[in-house]
Amino acid sequence: MEHKHQYDSNGKQLCCSPQEEKIDKNANKLLKEEKHSSEDGHSHGHSDDDGHDHGSTDKTTFEMFLPAIISLTILLAGIGMDNFLPQQWFTGWVRIVWYAAAYAPVGLPVLKEAYESIMKGDVFSEFFLMSIATIGAFIIGEYPEGVAVMLFYAVGEVFQTLAVTRAKSNIKALLDQRPDEVTILENNTPKTIKAKEAKIGDIIQLKSGEKLALDGELISDSASFNTAALTGESKPDTKNKGEVVLAGMINLQTVAQIKITTAYEDSKLSKILELVQNATSQKAPTELFIRKFARIYTPIVVVLAILICVVPYFFVDNYIFRDWLYRALIFLVISCPCALVISIPLGYFGGIGAASRNGILFKGSNFLDKIAEIQNVVMDKTGTMTEGVFEVQEVNINPAFDKTELLQMVNTLESNSTHPVATAIHQYVGEINQSLNFQNVEEIAGHGLKANVKGDELLVGNFKLMDKFNVNYDINPADIIYTVIAIAYQGKFAGYITIADSIKEDAKLTVEKLHNLNVKATMLSGDKGTVVKYVAQQLGIDNAFGDLLPEDKVNKVKEIKSKNESVAFVGDGVNDAPVVALSDVGIAMGGLGSDATIETADVVIQDDRPSKIPMAINIGKKTKQIVWQNIILAFVVKAIVLVLGAGGLATMWEAVFADVGVALLAILNAVRIQKMKF
Repeated sequence: MEHKHQYDSNGKQLCCSPQEEKIDKNANKLLKEEKHSSEDGHSHGHSDDDGHDHGSTDKTTFEMFLPAIISLTILLAGIGMDNFLPQQWFTGWVRIVWYAAAYAPVGLPVLKEAYESIMKGDVFSEFFLMSIATIGAFIIGEYPEGVAVMLFYAVGEVFQTLAVTRAKSNIKALLDQRPDEVTILENNTPKTIKAKEAKIGDIIQLKSGEKLALDGELISDSASFNTAALTGESKPDTKNKGEVVLAGMINLQTVAQIKITTAYEDSKLSKILELVQNATSQKAPTELFIRKFARIYTPIVVVLAILICVVPYFFVDNYIFRDWLYRALIFLVISCPCALVISIPLGYFGGIGAASRNGILFKGSNFLDKIAEIQNVVMDKTGTMTEGVFEVQEVNINPAFDKTELLQMVNTLESNSTHPVATAIHQYVGEINQSLNFQNVEEIAGHGLKANVKGDELLVGNFKLMDKFNVNYDINPADIIYTVIAIAYQGKFAGYITIADSIKEDAKLTVEKLHNLNVKATMLSGDKGTVVKYVAQQLGIDNAFGDLLPEDKVNKVKEIKSKNESVAFVGDGVNDAPVVALSDVGIAMGGLGSDATIETADVVIQDDRPSKIPMAINIGKKTKQIVWQNIILAFVVKAIVLVLGAGGLATMWEAVFADVGVALLAILNAVRIQKMKF
């Protein structure tokens, strides 16, 4: 999961500070090292995708800490000889060389980074601040403190790298579930090939416990899959012959055969992985502000440090250059913005990872910020709050007729149709009675079906069909909420069946959670108004509107936005494209069902569960909270120690805490979100 740098027309890098680039690069190397070590037991050299050749210097965690360990050992020995076990020979140039040796393992890489940043035109980088602060400490004879500042800075960088690595590996482990190889059948003989070489139309043989590498169609009678990699849900999902199965699913039972329908690079999982990879380049406003702030703030700090050193000469009677230079150096160390530059992107990394783990995909950290501020959730009905599958709700048959016999006749007659209503009746009644013999079957457009069975006429359809054949009925169809299938037999009204789309089991809980978050819920649908209002009433939705065309939905959303309130629209992301474009955050349900959904929405909920909507809002709020905690922590501590340092009341040790200590605290705080349950 490698970040691609962005540059302006002059070749200046836009997306990362030098420190972010270095930490991101090291994190990518660690990820590669872990992957290759687990695959073949040895490490390799790599070249990053950003066009810079970083050589074959991949490091393990121990190797990353090794320079700091060497530096700490030499530093502690030097401090011991300075204060606890004085040695006559440990003076003059010997002492300087000793501390220079302690400085070299951690200092030289930073000096190199500072030089490279300057060559790229970025003079006032974190590396530059640390370099002039520590070299200055050596110039005024504060050797142990100069080494200590660079040592703790180096240790802090390693921890930052490990934190970013962990955040990235969490996301990668969640999403990059594709096996490198697949077993295909050639003339009924199993053959193992690279997944990328598999072609559309090939038959994959998937054993129990194996992951599917490409999207396809199940050609076995049935198979049960673990879809946790795609949806965050460990509940098994049983697929039947002809149904779509997706890359990343794990076969749970017997050997299954799948016909490949999508190329490796076009699979749903590839698109999802690409989506999350790109998410880190879509920066939140807070993140962009901090980056711009750091670029202005750092040179100002350098100027202030120079003024702290020079200006007192004109106002202080007992001006001692060494003392004021020391204060200026402390000021520089404290002011290093690395706590902000790293912990804030890491906070958003954590938010994106936490969401991915729960089957929610954000297209960028900017949408984490936006969703945290949402005041209205506007939702479609079918497929969002309801299952999108019709089911029989009520069967009302006149006692004068044999209910079982009549339903069997209706089921058999409807079996000639592929309409969802026919499917719902078939699922309710069960097996078709093949012994029934129908004659003169006729479909009357816009009305229903007519046939003769057992010598009598059977009518199945809407009440217009009853009126057409002069069948009298004693009910008012307008009083029935759901879609109604009227039945007449032997010229008499025999009863009716109501059909409806069933409400999702977590839909009511979703609305309750939205209300707990002070978010208003509105339902917009093109479905029958009475059905929409009934569903809204069942769920406790604030406002509901039915019989709407796409342009009507746009107007309703415009009404809400005219009150200066933010809106998230939840739909299929395809039919409702105009509303998605108008809303502040577009949330797509059914990310597993539609490629277009993944393309158009800002947030994709992969398993169709509406309860993930308030969860996404919660993750956004918690991410934003952690980011602002880090900003406040960094500014408050730095401001206090900056004032103390400028006044001569803080030493380099306080400066180290204000820089590295605060950075580590901020990183630990940012990592918290990866452990949270939502």
